[in-house]
Amino acid sequence: MIEDIELETLINEVYEYYGFDFGSYSRASLKRRVYRVYQLDGFTHFHDFLSKVRTDPEYYKRMVDEITVNVTEMFRDPSFYNILRKEILPLLGTKPFIRLWHAGCSTGEEVYSMAIMLKEAGLLHKSLIYATDINATVLETAKKGIFPLKMMKEYSQNYRDAGGQEDFSRYYTANYGIAKFNDELSQKMVYSQHNLVSDTSFNEFDMILCRNVLIYFDNELQKRVINLFDESLAVLGFLALGTKETIKYSISPGKYKQYEKEKIWRKIK
Repeated sequence: MIEDIELETLINEVYEYYGFDFGSYSRASLKRRVYRVYQLDGFTHFHDFLSKVRTDPEYYKRMVDEITVNVTEMFRDPSFYNILRKEILPLLGTKPFIRLWHAGCSTGEEVYSMAIMLKEAGLLHKSLIYATDINATVLETAKKGIFPLKMMKEYSQNYRDAGGQEDFSRYYTANYGIAKFNDELSQKMVYSQHNLVSDTSFNEFDMILCRNVLIYFDNELQKRVINLFDESLAVLGFLALGTKETIKYSISPGKYKQYEKEKIWRKIK
């Protein structure tokens, strides 16, 4: 494992050379991810790795892509999507137009999951999903709506566990080992690069989803990001986080009400 002082040197060098601030990322998580890239690319001396990052912008970009990629899947945590289907979407459906923000959307599986649920609720036609991530490479994957066909069996099961009644294969076309999801879904998505560490609010939303991203940030950055979401969320809008994440220490009590047992909060004032 790399040393703490080596990690701090990397953080400082990246900030000095490229202006990208890893300083507010959880050190334990960041160290694991940096070490993974370090091993993956066959480095044995940290100064060689540091020199490569410093002098090769393409390699720096690859390192950031590797460090910031998040694992995701369609209809992850089906109980969460069950609550969305039964409790949240009917409330959002009363609005004339619905704006949703998937922050840290990674390769887009959860964005497509939401689009499918909106379609089944009869709301997709009046919805727009903004999907953002810091990682440009995963955004390109998400835009295409192409996922490995071998994953569809698992995703289909997740979909059914989340209350889905349709034949899941109606939402994609299978060809040569890939599943290409229907354009009807992707037409309601806007993908854009956005850095939760440094970028500001860019719209007002009725629902914000940022699941399993905050766990990689330290406490101060978590508070900052939660406050960014608060600024971006309409009153009576919904905020959804991952299973190990909370707004408890970031927002004044009484401003949000937690919904059911899932990590969904409604902004009440």
